[in-house]
Amino acid sequence: MGGLRGHNAWSWIFILEGVLTVLIGIASFWMVQNFPDDADFLSAKDKARVLYRLKMDKQASAGPEEFDSIFVKQAFKDYKMYLAMVIYMGCDMSLYAFALFLPSITKDMGYDTNKAQLMTVPPYFVAALLTVLVGYVADRSGQRGLCNICIAPIGVIGFGILLRAETPGVKYFACFLGAMGIYPCISNTISWIANNVEGVYKRGVVLGMVIGWGNLNGIVSSNIFQGEPGKRGYIVLVVYLGVCLFGGSIAMRMLLSRENKLRRKGGRDYWLRGKTEEDIAKMGDRRPDFLYTL
Repeated sequence: MGGLRGHNAWSWIFILEGVLTVLIGIASFWMVQNFPDDADFLSAKDKARVLYRLKMDKQASAGPEEFDSIFVKQAFKDYKMYLAMVIYMGCDMSLYAFALFLPSITKDMGYDTNKAQLMTVPPYFVAALLTVLVGYVADRSGQRGLCNICIAPIGVIGFGILLRAETPGVKYFACFLGAMGIYPCISNTISWIANNVEGVYKRGVVLGMVIGWGNLNGIVSSNIFQGEPGKRGYIVLVVYLGVCLFGGSIAMRMLLSRENKLRRKGGRDYWLRGKTEEDIAKMGDRRPDFLYTL
């Protein structure tokens, strides 16, 4: 398509992807249902099953919910949102940076431009397999934080190797570890946060802030690698993965575990004093009987 309507071939990639995205975005207003019990394509039995599964996954407020500004205030007063932003920035900045320097490493192995791009696929493929495995384990064990804590060090080791490696082959191997330490934590972190925030609107605000802040850290990734990948960039990656993702996940798990113990002992029951049933319903995950996913 190079030269078609005066545009370069690479320009058409962005044009076609952009047009498709806009069209699907418009169609989503009619295709995507707000709540399971409003979905026309589900039978009454299917709706009940979906709602039951959401409740079992700590999303009890999966049904229709009237908007109230109190939910927005709850989100911005919740420490979990800010800690989750730190954890997710560790994931996202590393994700963007990885995509920036991987092609240069495969090119150093002696491959031409097209073959160098093809050689970037294996690390992503292995990371995708691990992502599915981690998702399976996390869903069934309920230990999402522990999954982050176990997986993040793999990425730290990978980027640590890149700090010292001189040969292209070793660098390429390190890229496998880097991808394995980043990608499973992306989906796992988002699921972890969603599990621990109850209320449709509060969850929407929290996830929007977490994902938005994580994506903003892509600005960092585009500035730490000026020219050829160097030690400065890899050091920043190690810090982001080690401090933000790994350290943040440990802190979140410890705080949530402490809160669960208090709630099991009745240490938060006083929050219910003087409240009506409507007030209690609006408390969301601050209800004393709500236990966090660790």
